[in-house]
Amino acid sequence: MPFRDISGHRPLLELLGRATARGTLPPSLIFAGPEGVGKRLTATALAQVLNCERPVQSDDSRDACGECAQCKRIARGVHADVLAIEPGDSGSIKLEQVREAIDRAAYRPFEGRRRLVVVDPADALVDVAQEALLKTLEEPPSASVFVLITSRPDVLLPTVRSRCQRLRFGPLSPGEVADLLIRDHGVEPVDARAAAAAADGSVGRALEASAEDANDARDAAARLLQSTATSTDPRRRLDGAKALIAGGGDRDEVSRRLLALSSLLRDMGLLLSRADDGALANADLKPQLQSLLRSFDGDRTIKAFATVDEALSALDRNASPKIVADWLALNI
Repeated sequence: MPFRDISGHRPLLELLGRATARGTLPPSLIFAGPEGVGKRLTATALAQVLNCERPVQSDDSRDACGECAQCKRIARGVHADVLAIEPGDSGSIKLEQVREAIDRAAYRPFEGRRRLVVVDPADALVDVAQEALLKTLEEPPSASVFVLITSRPDVLLPTVRSRCQRLRFGPLSPGEVADLLIRDHGVEPVDARAAAAAADGSVGRALEASAEDANDARDAAARLLQSTATSTDPRRRLDGAKALIAGGGDRDEVSRRLLALSSLLRDMGLLLSRADDGALANADLKPQLQSLLRSFDGDRTIKAFATVDEALSALDRNASPKIVADWLALNI
């Protein structure tokens, strides 16, 4: 998939396209960011543009055609010059795997112009394997590029991080996640929007959740907003919190419902700013969200959005899901 077909991350993709065109691409890169946002896909696109037979030139940038033999082989994962280093059965990447890749990278490319070595996830590298990579990352063979993919860059040794240029990938917008689910995975639009609302910008997370779970999460979030919209009665608000912990208060499920709530509040903020409907992650709920705006002005919507973030942080710190849900209902 060429850079132009990847959703989100425009500044990073344009940076890579310019660096490739100018011949200034760093030989050692870290793609850091949340899981499931397109880091591996971007590495594949980079391999394509480095080896494309008919690259697409635009101003001072370059992209792959996506149609030539080189591009198609890379997309299928069968290109001899794209090496993937991945965890074995133990869940770790061992020294022997790294040594083998380093040895292969020392030779000229077999069928393309440049070799790309992808380590995914790089945080699975054991320390001795990271140490073995150090000299190669500092002085890679001229025809090779190393890309370390991770959602936990701080796990890497400082010496490894210092030898690589880091590109920071952010989460996708809910609309981008929904579009990808519909386009690439055949998810029905309603289910895609529900899954995207609770995915925190990650296609991978959206795919892990069933359509039923995603819709349940969004429905629970909407019920909580309805119950807290006009009532200041603590008892009624605490009753509304039950929507977040229905089913036993499983931590992952409560987190999913909080993310759905965050997405609804984001859309309410967009409606208050009179943004285009195309920016809404939950466009099918627009009438319901507009009715909530009679009780949620701009200040309250922003405060509620920040409150949900605090609740998610508390869950991450192992706070009780029930206490988090009750606190949120009283403060939203």
